Amino acid sequence: MHALPHDHTGARIKRLRLERHLTQQALADLAQISLNTLQKTEQGRLPASPHLVGRISRALRVEVSTINGQPYATELRADDLDVLLQPIREALDVFDLGPDPEVRPRPLPLLHDDAEGMLAAVRAGEIKRVAGQLPGLLVEATTAAHEAGTTEGWLLLASAYRTAYDVASKLGYGDLATIALARMDWAAQRGSSAVVGAMGRYMRALTYLRAGQYRTGARLVSIGLDTLGQADATRERDVLTGQLHLGAAVMAGRAQNRSAAEVHLAEADRIAGQTGEAVQVHWLAFGPTNVAVHRVSVFAELDEYGAAADAGTGLVIPREYPVSRRSHHFAELARAQMWTGDLDDAFQNLVRARKAAPQQAKYHPTVRETYAGLEAAKRQLPDSFLSYGSWLGV
Repeated sequence: MHALPHDHTGARIKRLRLERHLTQQALADLAQISLNTLQKTEQGRLPASPHLVGRISRALRVEVSTINGQPYATELRADDLDVLLQPIREALDVFDLGPDPEVRPRPLPLLHDDAEGMLAAVRAGEIKRVAGQLPGLLVEATTAAHEAGTTEGWLLLASAYRTAYDVASKLGYGDLATIALARMDWAAQRGSSAVVGAMGRYMRALTYLRAGQYRTGARLVSIGLDTLGQADATRERDVLTGQLHLGAAVMAGRAQNRSAAEVHLAEADRIAGQTGEAVQVHWLAFGPTNVAVHRVSVFAELDEYGAAADAGTGLVIPREYPVSRRSHHFAELARAQMWTGDLDDAFQNLVRARKAAPQQAKYHPTVRETYAGLEAAKRQLPDSFLSYGSWLGV
């Protein structure tokens, strides 16, 4: 088995620590983690959990993405994905300039169909195709929204901005994802939609979750729930309310707040019992399955990896469940199984994550960290394990 990649997460933590002239003990104290855990992580003998990465990022005052090594520029360049981001960035920059006199947008219903198709395509794992087509839709939708000045037009534009967030966040461009969310909120306010506004708060909360800023993320969830209180009582509102509780549960889990996580999971479960599977409502995939999937994530965030593995192993995912969510679930389950020492099953779930949504899995930090953890375990794994590492670019 080949050696760990030179630039694994632990190596990046060590480099950042030395740049700040900190001893291992000093960083462990600042991050409130054990010295032994930090030492093993820096050596590559222990994979870095999201909770640990979040604590170290705050202690060192760097972005989580810096520690994770995102975006994975070399791999993105090899896949011709990096060149697709700049046109999206440019299209986001002209949000407030009014109609472009050189653009003749199609009718709103046709643009709406395209926007819905892109939301579905992202959840089908077709990130590269969407990234290539999105700038054109953004340009058309921006002019169409300014020209129409209607709720329909502004919410169409908000939907396109949401897709920009999806693409940017999945490829590891946190700054671009943040810009896209700001644009989404701007358009949602003009469309006077409490539901879309709350969804923006939910997605913004996820960016703070990934950044390890759990308190701010929890505040955004609370604001999102308050915003939903202004909406009419509909299944749409219930679905988004349930999804906000799921996001809050994961946030509480990563902050090691078990009681809060259980409260949010229970409320989401109650709502899912009323809504049933609502996969296509705002493409949030909410329902009993999503609650079960998030329960696995919450157990893992609480470092209860045995419980996470048990909950995930027996979970049957419906065929209509989005492959992007399916891939994420397999990655989470693989991480839990790696920590419990079930290395063969962990690798098989990494394979399932790749098979479900290869473009997403390749750029998923959990996939990469779990692979590195399996590699560090020095256990004989199939030849396909090395092939998997070559595919990841590590």
